Amino acid sequence: MPLPVDPGHEGEQIEGLTIGSDIGELRARQAEVVVDFSVADAVRDNLARYAKEGMHAVVGTTGLSGAELDEAAQLFAGSTANAIVAANFAIGAVLLLRFCELAAPHMEGVEVIELHHEAKRDAPSGTALQTAAGIAAARERAGSGPLSADPTTERVLDGARGGEAAGGVHIHSVRLPGLIAHEEVIFGSLGQSLTIRHDSYDRRSFMPGVLLAVRAVPERPGLTRGLESLLDL
Repeated sequence: MPLPVDPGHEGEQIEGLTIGSDIGELRARQAEVVVDFSVADAVRDNLARYAKEGMHAVVGTTGLSGAELDEAAQLFAGSTANAIVAANFAIGAVLLLRFCELAAPHMEGVEVIELHHEAKRDAPSGTALQTAAGIAAARERAGSGPLSADPTTERVLDGARGGEAAGGVHIHSVRLPGLIAHEEVIFGSLGQSLTIRHDSYDRRSFMPGVLLAVRAVPERPGLTRGLESLLDL
């Protein structure tokens, strides 16, 4: 039986289940897989605990650095448990990442716009950062060379050109009530543009990816980043 854990809501009821206060209760219940969608400050410690206690983990929290994920990978490499960490569990978002990698070597410029609900803590989103990194890596593999430097010389407002991520890809973050999770990637080249967009209108859009990861994690040693390999992409 699933056990929700949230120290801030201990004892409350959700879908007929009583919320626990500590992840130690998961071990007491002999949980096989932990699904963690908490916040980065919490999941940094949680990952180490899952590895130590031998509980498989599926983590959707963003805001972890590459170095922190490398450290977690080392912990799970020496553990009886495995982990899957993904910035986005929507299958469409994973496909967007792949499509962008295919397009990247063939277009001259690209910018990313990510849009999320107003309560999201980190900006830019983990998915946007992963998109930028994937684009930069795809261009490097293809020998396409770096993107042209930003020609803007006068910034009337600081931040108007967004943040510059891997490979010089600019990312723009939008936070508004009514949104869930959205990303638009606009490629440009001489006389043409290509727009690739994914929209999650309902949080249920993440569930097929979560279930895929829960079923796969016991058979994937160590730490797996993203759902791409689970989808054979």
